[in-house]
Amino acid sequence: MAGLSRYLARRAVTMIPTIFGVVLITFIIAYIIPADLARAWAGGEKADPRLAAILAEKYHLNDPWYYQLYWMLRGILTNTLDSPLRGEPVMTIILRRFHVTAQLAILTIFIGVILGFPMGLIAALKRDSPIDTAVRAWALTGASMPSFWFAVLMIWVFFTRLHWTYLSGDYTTSVVITGLPLIDSLLIGDFETFYKIIYRYWLPSFVLGVLYAGTYARYLRNALLDVLGSEFMLFLQAKGVPKWWMWKHALRHSMITMVTIVGYSFAGLLGGAVITETVFNLPGIGRLALEAIYNLDFPILIGVTLFFAIIVVLASLIIDILYSVIDPRVRY
Repeated sequence: MAGLSRYLARRAVTMIPTIFGVVLITFIIAYIIPADLARAWAGGEKADPRLAAILAEKYHLNDPWYYQLYWMLRGILTNTLDSPLRGEPVMTIILRRFHVTAQLAILTIFIGVILGFPMGLIAALKRDSPIDTAVRAWALTGASMPSFWFAVLMIWVFFTRLHWTYLSGDYTTSVVITGLPLIDSLLIGDFETFYKIIYRYWLPSFVLGVLYAGTYARYLRNALLDVLGSEFMLFLQAKGVPKWWMWKHALRHSMITMVTIVGYSFAGLLGGAVITETVFNLPGIGRLALEAIYNLDFPILIGVTLFFAIIVVLASLIIDILYSVIDPRVRY
């Protein structure tokens, strides 16, 4: 445990420059865009020059870029920086939309795991059989198929034709415990709200979950076959160890690979599934980032980037901790 503690301390130190580097790159790319931000915020081509000048002074647009970056990061981290177009603190806006993205991520991973893991296991058990071929074809199709096309197709089937879902609404509970209405509704016994949330989210989660399930199935299949083909597994087979025990052992070894894949998938979804949230009219972080790009809302864009960078580095840290839990031989 002492080695893990030292490792976590080192990772905590390296997290800060990683997060800052991501934000710096985003800031520089946005900074070099040839646009008059103050004029755009003031109304575009017909903007009042006096209002544009006030906004430029308020947001330090005439100061050097490094001071702008410092002032913006300080304002975001202390939640004192307002969006020039929304008139609210940046972090308040992001956190208000976080539950939408988090619920979509949780349901997506749930669907991806319950579909992908059994299919990957079956494909490994039935190696080179028609079932294995079908699973690999499904994984390739999922990786190649545009998510927006699949989303539109599912909307046409389940919303337009069957009316099995909503495409509007953001349902919340009267009592906030975790901040996620999906979980809070269960904790307080508000099953009506829970069913409404599931009814609203099941289709976008299914669209993403099916695509992720193919990837999970392929990686689990390959990981299982790699472990089963290793020398120590062949030695156990020669000693007559029961097959069920060998598969159990192989599955545990394969979980290190799957923890990485699922963990980073979840982190990516928490950063916002931009296309899916836009197609299904979900007011999450991904859609917020897209709106910020359209409207040149620079503070929101930097805030979302900072939020996403923090999530990814924390997910990486949690994944490393899970490694040592799954396989005690892992040392740091």
